Amino acid sequence: MSETKPSPLGGEIVARIDQLATISETPEHLARVFLTDEHRKAADLILSWMREAGMSAHLDAIGNVCGRYEGERPGLPALMLGSHYDTVRDAGRWDGPLGVITAIACVADLDRRGKRLPFAIEVVGFADEEGVRFASTLLGSRAVAGTFDESVLNTRDRAGTSMRDALIQFGLDPAHIGKAARARRELLGYVELHIEQGPVLEEKALPVGVVTAISGATRLAASLTGVAGHAGTVPMPLRRDALAGAAECIVAIEQFCRSDEQGLVGTVGYVNAMPGATNVIPGKVSFTMDIRSQNDMHRKRAVADTVRQIEAIAKRRELALQIDVTHENRSVPCAPWLKSQIAEAVAAEGHAAFELPSGAGHDGMAMVDVADIGMIFVRCRGGISHNPAEHVELADADTGARVLLRFVENFRPHVAVNS
Repeated sequence: MSETKPSPLGGEIVARIDQLATISETPEHLARVFLTDEHRKAADLILSWMREAGMSAHLDAIGNVCGRYEGERPGLPALMLGSHYDTVRDAGRWDGPLGVITAIACVADLDRRGKRLPFAIEVVGFADEEGVRFASTLLGSRAVAGTFDESVLNTRDRAGTSMRDALIQFGLDPAHIGKAARARRELLGYVELHIEQGPVLEEKALPVGVVTAISGATRLAASLTGVAGHAGTVPMPLRRDALAGAAECIVAIEQFCRSDEQGLVGTVGYVNAMPGATNVIPGKVSFTMDIRSQNDMHRKRAVADTVRQIEAIAKRRELALQIDVTHENRSVPCAPWLKSQIAEAVAAEGHAAFELPSGAGHDGMAMVDVADIGMIFVRCRGGISHNPAEHVELADADTGARVLLRFVENFRPHVAVNS
């Protein structure tokens, strides 16, 4: 692979990433949460960038920042590019904004050259992907896809403010959210550029990758109940130690997922032992499980197998078991025709078109209900994300932009073949 010098695109993108990161709840910890003052300042800044790039731009009824660059004539169907501009708390600056800012930079490059395409380009900065404030994710993209659940308008944040009231305080009308929805005939496809949020591209020494699918996820909450007892007086053979049982379950989950050859991943991210005293045998332990795969059937079988193993451990140790599914999301495949065009752009920029799934969720999970989706991953240092240490090198930001721009300029809309 030949070394290439970063083009002006990379520098512009990094400068804007840094500028956007200054808009935060506090200077010490980056946080830009849905429908806050910081969120509005960020939206206004992104709108100004869209207009500078030659787009008409507006804020829709859910707070999405929407820009449109017309094609060779007004009103043509659009290729939509985008990502989100909200963050988690104590966030990194690249997760989400990289996709929005890169898409704007690509449109600006077309505009500088006076180039119009046989389709329109729309860029969307989705208002809420992370779900931090109201514990409901993909709000912006669900509104665009026409699948927004209006019942979530009644949910309240920690301060007791309802989403409905927060929208009104932001200057939006909750009654108009339906107007954000797009028809399938209006969109030729949705493509998102995003940091990988994992270490695979770095391990492969590749700046970009072609996403195959967004993995589905099942989350479960489990509790094991035994008998609490004195740490010094209960002999080991007579113990019904809930924490020891949970430890065996956690190791079993790890071993099961490690032995899988289809990319299954499993995580126990939370454990709570009660009563939580040094000299007391734990009588009850709660823990969570998060199991993901790009293949839904494989994930569901894996969840069933995992539950059976946990049941067997609980029975052998004489522990009462309770397991509940707390979250389930389908996997979302990227459209083969978009994958192939993205791969062509990657190869034309002199890189191997390496394919990999996304273990994290993205707005494409909602957008698939209104358009075929594709994704481009950009390498991030150490695979670190949702963390202030999240970082993308300037050269990689530039490579991602050049791949996206090449993809857009050579984009061929999909023509369905009647069977």
